[in-house]
Amino acid sequence: MSDDKNIVKSVAKAFAVLQAFGPDTSELVLADVARAASCDNATAFRMLTTLVALGYVEKVPESRRFRLTFKCLELGFNAIARSDIRALARPLLRSLVNERIEAASIGVLDHHEVVYVERIQAGLQRLAVDVRVGNRVPAFSSALGRAILAHLPIADERAILEANPPKPLTAQTVTDIDALLATLDQVRRDGFAVSDQETVTGLRVLAAPITDVDGVPIAAMSVAAPTFGQTLDEFIAAAAGPTCAAAQQLSLAVRAAGATAAHPLSP
Repeated sequence: MSDDKNIVKSVAKAFAVLQAFGPDTSELVLADVARAASCDNATAFRMLTTLVALGYVEKVPESRRFRLTFKCLELGFNAIARSDIRALARPLLRSLVNERIEAASIGVLDHHEVVYVERIQAGLQRLAVDVRVGNRVPAFSSALGRAILAHLPIADERAILEANPPKPLTAQTVTDIDALLATLDQVRRDGFAVSDQETVTGLRVLAAPITDVDGVPIAAMSVAAPTFGQTLDEFIAAAAGPTCAAAQQLSLAVRAAGATAAHPLSP
């Protein structure tokens, strides 16, 4: 019984540490975490070390600060579930789904992966595609990931791609890093990214970035459709304009709501 009580206490302390982070306290040093979580520095350090190891908290590079990662989405925390960007995005995503576009999504970059934070899906069951909030896809092969990566500094693009070498997911997947960097350069020129069956066979996805006031990508918006029934050119012609317009509209709304690249999912 005492072991059970200790486990409960440890979990409560871990949640207290996680809840120390918020929209105005997205990055904290150890002492700030301890103060907000009402515990001593040693306990806060032990909890942070555990949460870093589990992937829910990360150290801010070249600093003494900590911040939450998007892996917290997988726990369904209320603070993230109430995020402004999701509420702002829903009507736009619904407007994009129609007879030719069977799903629309919002995703954010977390290291070398994209995490889905909102999704409207009306079809794609034929392809056994069932993407839900919290699901992850590789950034290099996904339109969402490419739309975000293309608006990062080129050195960061290469670093992210090289840190987790691309592996083929389908017969169409591009894995050569130089070829991917060339694709990202094209994305910057076009204003949108396309993944033609590179993550899922039979599925095409087009995405546009959602940026803050400085043009830094904080997320991306995508639409998806099966390959049958329309050519790639027809898909791009039908999807690019509405998706880019919706992403631009969401960018303006997010800026007005005060979301930032460092903490785009403000509660």
